[in-house]
Amino acid sequence: MNILIVENEHYLAQSISTNLMEDDENYTIVTSIKEAAKVDEKFDIVLLSTNLSGNIYNLISKFKNSIIILLVSYINQDTVTLPIKAGADDYIMKPFMMEELQRKITHHMTFKKLQRENQSLKDYFNFSFENIQTYKIESRKFPVFVKSKSRLSIDKAVFEFGKQIDETVTFCNALEKNILKKIKKIEKEVIYIVNFDSLKISEQDAILQAVYNKKSIISIKYDNTNYIENVIEIPASKQIIMNDDILSIADYIKYSISNYEYKYPDTELSKKLGISRKSLWEKRKKYGLYKQR
Repeated sequence: MNILIVENEHYLAQSISTNLMEDDENYTIVTSIKEAAKVDEKFDIVLLSTNLSGNIYNLISKFKNSIIILLVSYINQDTVTLPIKAGADDYIMKPFMMEELQRKITHHMTFKKLQRENQSLKDYFNFSFENIQTYKIESRKFPVFVKSKSRLSIDKAVFEFGKQIDETVTFCNALEKNILKKIKKIEKEVIYIVNFDSLKISEQDAILQAVYNKKSIISIKYDNTNYIENVIEIPASKQIIMNDDILSIADYIKYSISNYEYKYPDTELSKKLGISRKSLWEKRKKYGLYKQR
């Protein structure tokens, strides 16, 4: 981890680098904003004193991808409020304990990591749901039991419901250990339960008791007379293959042509399907799948 210290109090800068030094950390110390502006390295952490003369906003912009913690002697608009609005992440008052600075560094490193992971998951979800038709789950008596041949169709409906009511969706596998304790700890979030059908009746009853008065959606494969009135069925998108369906060769070819004809040229698509270009053209004509020019 690379850390830049922009501080003209030499003792403080040395104290930070000495007390926080770990095997994987490298420190660069500069004593002015002008000197910091000339540094070309990339840093994970920038500790920036607001006592220095010069334009700190240029530095905040320069190191916008770093975690910037302000070292301040007093709090006002110029030392804290405006720099944080400009992109700094946090501040710490001088004098401070090194343990407190380390706590802030650890906190923001963890937060940035979670942000990256969260964005990666969002990107993956958006990619996975791209061709899935949106089905809106209306607010109703909970728990809501959702049935579909496509797990992805249920997944998208549940996460869209979470967005709709501005609540986090907490995923729960009914087969996981201590599932009841996990559910009981959840308060405001939407509880999304899968593998409910795999439980014994007594275990299903225990789950239902645990989610009582909580916003919960339970994915099921089979109808059950105990809760048949609360079941909604989500139609699977025509653009995906059903989880528990086996397609005939003809249906598979039709599916592949309709979904991939714009991704691959005819020569490559016919090769992947193991048919000739002439046969591809004939099947398009047969299924009414005319490629738009």
